[in-house]
Amino acid sequence: MSKDQSREDEGAAGPGRLPSLRLLAGFEAAARLGSVSRAAEALHLSQSAVSHQIQQLEAFVGQPLFQRVGRGIELTFAGQMLQQSVRRALDTLRRGLDRIAVYTDPGLVVLVGPAFVLHGWLQGRLERLRAVHPDIVPLLSTDEEPGQADEIDVDIVIGRQPLAMAGWEDAAWLREDWRFVAAPALAEQLAALSAERHPQQARLICLEKTRMPEAAEAALQALLPRFGIAAVYDAPQLALDAALRGHGIACLPSLALEEALADGRLCELAGYPRQPGAQWWLSRPRDTLRSEAMANLFDWLRAEGGAGR
Repeated sequence: MSKDQSREDEGAAGPGRLPSLRLLAGFEAAARLGSVSRAAEALHLSQSAVSHQIQQLEAFVGQPLFQRVGRGIELTFAGQMLQQSVRRALDTLRRGLDRIAVYTDPGLVVLVGPAFVLHGWLQGRLERLRAVHPDIVPLLSTDEEPGQADEIDVDIVIGRQPLAMAGWEDAAWLREDWRFVAAPALAEQLAALSAERHPQQARLICLEKTRMPEAAEAALQALLPRFGIAAVYDAPQLALDAALRGHGIACLPSLALEEALADGRLCELAGYPRQPGAQWWLSRPRDTLRSEAMANLFDWLRAEGGAGR
C-alpha cells in the first residue's frame, strides 16, 4: 500500500457514525469527474489510493456506490443520493472555512437584522461609518425575525422587539412609518391627475398581510377595490424593486425607502397619508463585548438613528 493510501479501517456504518472526510472527498471527486484517475489527479493522490478510499466508503455504507461503464464509472442510485448530501456538506464546509478568515480582524462586528433595513437604511450610511470609525469591519447578516442571538456568534441585533434575554442590553432605536411611493415617471403622471383618476394610471404593489402593520394594511386594503393588484410579494425588498421598476404604487416602510427617496429613485405620493409602523430595537451582549469596535458601532447606530428621526 502506498503512503497516500488509507491505513485506517473505517468499519461499517452505525448509529451516530460518520465516514472520514478523506473518504468523502475521494468519493465526491470521482463522482463529479466520472473517473477515478481524474479524481486522483485532482486530489494529488495515486489512482490506487482513490480506489481504496471508494472501497472503504462502500464497505462503510454496505453497498456499491459506482458501477463500471466501459472505461469509466457511473453512480449507482445509492451513489447518486450520497453525492447530493456530500456535495452540500463539502460546500458548506468550504464556505465556513472561507468565512472564518475574516474573524481574525479585531474590528469585525457581526450585525444581524432584516435585509430591507440593512439595505435601505444602513448601506447608504456605511461611508459615514468609515469616516468616523475606519477600524470597524461590519459583517452584515440578514434575518427577518432575529431571536436566537444566544445560539450564534452575534454582536448586535436589529429587531422589531427587544430580545429580552439574560445578559443582553436592549435599546429603543427607530420608529418607522409606512409611505406610498412610486417611480419618478409614474409619480409625475399621477401628480397631473386628480386622485379619482389615479386607478386609471397605476395598480398596487402589495406585500403579504403578515408583512405589514395593521394601519398600513388597512390603508392598502381600502384602495384595492379601485386600483387592483400589480403583484404580491413576501418581502419588502422585492416590493421595493418592483416600485423602482415603475410597476405601480407601493406602500413600504421608511427604513426600506430612505436611500431611494433621498437620491430621487422613488417619490412619495402626495395625498396618500403615512401610516404608523414598528418601533425598532438594538440589542447587544451587556457584559461580554468582544471588542471596542462592537461598542462603537452600537453607539454609532443609536446616534444615527436619533439623527434620522
